[in-house]
Amino acid sequence: MKKAQRQLLEATLVLGIGTGIVLGGLATNWVIKRQTVSPDKVLAKVKKAFLAEGPIEGAWIEFTKTPLQKFAIKSQTYTGGITRIEDGEYIQYEFVADSQTGTILDIYRLTKTS
Repeated sequence: MKKAQRQLLEATLVLGIGTGIVLGGLATNWVIKRQTVSPDKVLAKVKKAFLAEGPIEGAWIEFTKTPLQKFAIKSQTYTGGITRIEDGEYIQYEFVADSQTGTILDIYRLTKTS
């Protein structure tokens, strides 16, 4: 093989490896950004927090993501709930969690209707 052909082959090989590394890094970054936390993990996190304060009677979470926008911030969220007994009465709480991070964005006690 001539020297010029060998240099061209080496340059092509280096270029191919470099391109592969860059595209691999970009693909990894894209996949990481698109990953979401399992709704089951989010519910387990909320249940653990409530169980630290006392027993719970029931818990649920919607597996369907719901879009949420607060001012300029947009996110995909899961909605769920917890039921517990407080002072002899069933009390319900609902929560909203970010589907990408699992962070609880809001949690509130539902008011009773008579």
